[in-house]
Amino acid sequence: MYRSHTCGELRSEHIDQTVKLAGWVQRTRNLGGMTFIDLRDRYGVTQLAFSMEQNADLCEKARKMGREFVIQIEGKVIERSSKNDNIPTGAVEISVYSLNVLSKSEVPPFTIEDDTDGGEELRMKYRYLDLRRNPLKNNMMLRHKLAIETRKYLDGQGFLEIETPYLIKSTPEGARDFVVPSRMHEGQFYALPQSPQTFKQLLMVSGYDKYFQIVRCFRDEDLRADRQPEFTQIDCEMTFVDREDVLNTFEGLTKSLFQNTIDVQLPDFKRMTYDDAMRLYGSDKPDLRFGMQFIELNDLSQNKGFKVFDSAELVVGICAKGCANYSRKDLDKLTDFVKRPQIGAKGMVWVKYNEDGSVKSAVDKFYSEEDLKTMLEKADAQPGDLLLILSGETNHTRKAMNELRLEMGNRLGLRDPKKFVPLWVVDFPLLEWDEETERYHAMHHPFTSPIDEDMEMITSAPEKVRANAYDMVINGVEIGGGSIRIHDNELQQKMFDALGFTKEEAQKQFGFLLDAFKYGAPPHGGIAFGFDRLAALAGGRDNIREFIAFPKNNAGRDLMIDSPSTVSKDQLEELHLKIEEKKEE
Repeated sequence: MYRSHTCGELRSEHIDQTVKLAGWVQRTRNLGGMTFIDLRDRYGVTQLAFSMEQNADLCEKARKMGREFVIQIEGKVIERSSKNDNIPTGAVEISVYSLNVLSKSEVPPFTIEDDTDGGEELRMKYRYLDLRRNPLKNNMMLRHKLAIETRKYLDGQGFLEIETPYLIKSTPEGARDFVVPSRMHEGQFYALPQSPQTFKQLLMVSGYDKYFQIVRCFRDEDLRADRQPEFTQIDCEMTFVDREDVLNTFEGLTKSLFQNTIDVQLPDFKRMTYDDAMRLYGSDKPDLRFGMQFIELNDLSQNKGFKVFDSAELVVGICAKGCANYSRKDLDKLTDFVKRPQIGAKGMVWVKYNEDGSVKSAVDKFYSEEDLKTMLEKADAQPGDLLLILSGETNHTRKAMNELRLEMGNRLGLRDPKKFVPLWVVDFPLLEWDEETERYHAMHHPFTSPIDEDMEMITSAPEKVRANAYDMVINGVEIGGGSIRIHDNELQQKMFDALGFTKEEAQKQFGFLLDAFKYGAPPHGGIAFGFDRLAALAGGRDNIREFIAFPKNNAGRDLMIDSPSTVSKDQLEELHLKIEEKKEE
């Protein structure tokens, strides 16, 4: 037996007991007549005490222990003379009788402490060391608890967890597939699933009316802090349900997860249409922890001789409370922010409502004080507030103003990571037009049903059709999304027609699903949660890599195992593949 207790277990009631512990050396402190070692495992830290007076040889041996050595000790639990209230084991220490080195360690490339000196790339290369640190350990524990609570809740609701294949057929779902060459079928390829979408629909046809799976998904797309090439979903589907059934079920799941993992009681979820979200916040995932709704100012700002506004499709503002004291330097920084290439605004107009009731603006030579006060009134501004205005093409300007709104929320401390405001966004457009391919694309996926009252327009005016789709948004993060599905072959064919698929193309890509629908497909709908994002949100962080044990970096590389990598010529030949050198142009 290597240990009788863990390093986080011992308390005052264990005093005078003889115990065995095993773990990693966190640090060693030599105080002359005494040497102390902090011994760590995943449960906590316990202080070990070695006395020159009691056992000089053992004390000398302890002094030679380096950071991250793996050791086993046996000793007696005693009361600490200098207690440490910052750790659960801080009332006791171990007077050590014996010390056994199980494994030596080189000096780690960064300090394995809560506040480390290692940059992210270095820590990803040595991820197995980074995972020893408390912040990562706590993230992994939170992720585990979320998974366990998910299974408990859905099991209690009558859902069955059913696995679906990882080697499937390549089908268009919006992102690039990862493809896997087949050795046995020359020139043919599997694809890794972007989601189990078609399989969960087939399970509904099979009569399994409540399905879920905590499942790995794969998308070959450009990466950022909240995206990975492989990620995890809580994937769910139900039969004989309408939208309200789905929303109520998974609002319940989300409330249960927050309550049972981080002890947060979520409020009832608000509902907002896609059109309102874009009009009021410029985003289909608005952060409702703070206000600053958009104020459309076309009627008050145009036809006054200011060409920038006169030629704009949209003139829109936000009111920043208490910011009229911003200096010209502050305002120039905000202007530079919106002019960044990632945002792309050409400039920004500001209107100050000074504490004394006077008004000052960058464009006051075009607008009278009365004109400017009318804009301020529409924005519900009070003395001391600042009105920030952008203009241009509608969609582009709304997106830019969304970025400015979030930036002001950050600057004013309005985006508290411990505050959670959940929302359902509903009634998305069913289709979106792609200028490059000159065809419609499904905004969610090709199996999303139109809402009933728009059903007839799918052939006559597809751009006006709203989807029976919904996204769960918390604090400006899309946590999950889903829809009521098409279960009627005739309607599904109309959808394929709108997307520009011929019958032959539709049959080739999705024939297995269309054929299944011929044998009695029930009405069904579902949702998929981004599990990594959910964990990051619950943990109060933005970067999902901190909640994945072995993530990829922004270039899609695993720095620890150096992947992706080349394979041997023999492997390529077995797969009937040949790599050609790229020719210089």
